[in-house]
Amino acid sequence: MRQAVLVSPRNIEFKNVEAPKAENLKAHEVLINVKRIGICGSEIHSYHGLHPATFYPVVQGHEYSAVVVAVGKDVTVCKPGDNITARPQLVCGECGPCKRGQYNVCEHLRVEAFQADGVAQDYFVTTDDRVVVLPAGMSLDYGAMIEPSAVGAHATNRTDVKDKNVVVSGAGAIGNLVAQFCKARGAKKVLITDVSDLRLAKARECGIEYTANVLNKPLKDAAKEVFGDEGYQVGFEVAGVESSVRSLMESIEKGSDIVIVAVFAKDPALSMFYLGEHELRLIGTMMYRHEDYLTAVDYVSRGIVNLEPLISNRFAFEQYDEAYKYIDENKATTMKVIIDFEKRMMYNEHHGCP
Repeated sequence: MRQAVLVSPRNIEFKNVEAPKAENLKAHEVLINVKRIGICGSEIHSYHGLHPATFYPVVQGHEYSAVVVAVGKDVTVCKPGDNITARPQLVCGECGPCKRGQYNVCEHLRVEAFQADGVAQDYFVTTDDRVVVLPAGMSLDYGAMIEPSAVGAHATNRTDVKDKNVVVSGAGAIGNLVAQFCKARGAKKVLITDVSDLRLAKARECGIEYTANVLNKPLKDAAKEVFGDEGYQVGFEVAGVESSVRSLMESIEKGSDIVIVAVFAKDPALSMFYLGEHELRLIGTMMYRHEDYLTAVDYVSRGIVNLEPLISNRFAFEQYDEAYKYIDENKATTMKVIIDFEKRMMYNEHHGCP
């Protein structure tokens, strides 16, 4: 079977390796045929050598949808033929965070495509505790976007947004989803900002009414225009740049929460004056837990969260490197790029099923 490996920054190698076999599955393992992979912003950092926790070489891919081929003898959550997605987290189950249910920040966490091999291959083995079955009728494209949707679900649960005014700084795919989940969780008004008019137009297409291009209008002025004297009480930093988090800290209501969602290629220099004197809370958020996947599937399947406007382009598996180059060349206009395994002749016509 084919496999795409990021051997070093900007260097993807395609390999032909032996496919896993159904007869070798352990009791709780699931053999899947991968169909779609979404390219993640963190993987873009890895591709450029800017992700602080990527181990090279590593097989690509952790946002995905697939079809179940076979299951181990004790698997009950899915069956052959089901369309599924699955969490990419490998956790120890024994550390303090794991024991208290925060396995998303496991002391020994490994994430597929970063510290462990991902799913960029025709067949892959996962475990049943991480599998989520996709509802009938949900597209495989949407299935591959449940992972970033779960990021939005988890981030918006890190603080209470209900009946509060919210600013989301950064209108890429994750920022868009964070804003959509804020609305779904009952935020009063949601303002999303960016430097790209196209991304802001996509946000409006997804139902985010209030947008601002901070190249043309400073955040403080935009917030005043949208929220008036009420101000805003929750901020989400999803741009990953110093100016973004500083602007949030300087303009948010005193005593409020700022959730840091983005991965920063370079650590920002922050004003400890605003943090201390304004009694702000900077809150981290790390990936998601299983319930966030379930929430994401529910909201997407019911149309509460709209994914269709976020799909920018699709590339065949053999075009993995071209997909990254496309993202580099179209940074201001790209939201979500998908690797489509079906944009080719069926694999088993050439090499057989495992």
